[in-house]
Amino acid sequence: MTTPEAESTPSEAPAAEPQGQSAGGGRPEERLERAVLAAEQALIEYEIAVETFRVEVENFSRLHHQKLGPMYTRLDELEAQIAEAVAARSGDPEDLRKADEARARVMPMPAVEELFDLWMDGDGLSPEASAMLTDQPVRPPQRVRPSDEARKLYRELVRKAHPDLAQDEQDRARRDEFIVRVNAAYGRGDETMLRELSDEWAAGPVPEARKPSPSEELYERLEWLAQRKELLTAVAQELEESAIGAMLRMAPDDPDRLLEEIAEQLLAQVAEREAELQRLVGEQAAGS
Repeated sequence: MTTPEAESTPSEAPAAEPQGQSAGGGRPEERLERAVLAAEQALIEYEIAVETFRVEVENFSRLHHQKLGPMYTRLDELEAQIAEAVAARSGDPEDLRKADEARARVMPMPAVEELFDLWMDGDGLSPEASAMLTDQPVRPPQRVRPSDEARKLYRELVRKAHPDLAQDEQDRARRDEFIVRVNAAYGRGDETMLRELSDEWAAGPVPEARKPSPSEELYERLEWLAQRKELLTAVAQELEESAIGAMLRMAPDDPDRLLEEIAEQLLAQVAEREAELQRLVGEQAAGS
């Protein structure tokens, strides 16, 4: 995949200029703003290229499975029948082992219920999944009634953090979220978590962070763009190194034609293996 190269990449942050000065005598942030704009445009183009290639890989994979999957299945079946015919004629343990392995490759996959037997309930969900979907504790409680200490901690926390004690809407939202966690911990009888929640409430709300300066915000934006570029580069590399990506690189201009060529090769292999099977069956019939 061809990746766009920009004159100014997100990973290259400009050097700081003397405070109050810029190349054009304007605001100090102007050069940073231009660098951020250039990095954003370069990243957009790069992301378009990566996404375009991802779509091609995904579509090629689906078409490959749809059009060529039956041919691969037929080849596996022919290989199994050939191995079984050879084993039946020779009776050699090694041939019998190879025949079993070849047949195993074309055996149907077990059904989902067989794979997850005893893990699913009547609705097809595991107990853990069912609990998560119904907002119930994932782990069952250790006892019906929580301990006296857990009950004490719970009552203290509710009395202190009840949403009706809120002074404003922001405070109410904080209390609502906190009480949800308190109720969940109490439902599990989790004394340790209740103590941690008690300490958290006693510490008070987290103070708002200092608002960054315009220059700091621009540098943070450049850093985020650089990290995003690294992530996209990793995605692109994974796509290019995949089996489908490697096949696409063989015919970057006409991937649809590549599918046709592979289909022709598979058809030739199927015809060859069918002829081999007919020969073995004929020899076996003549020998008997």
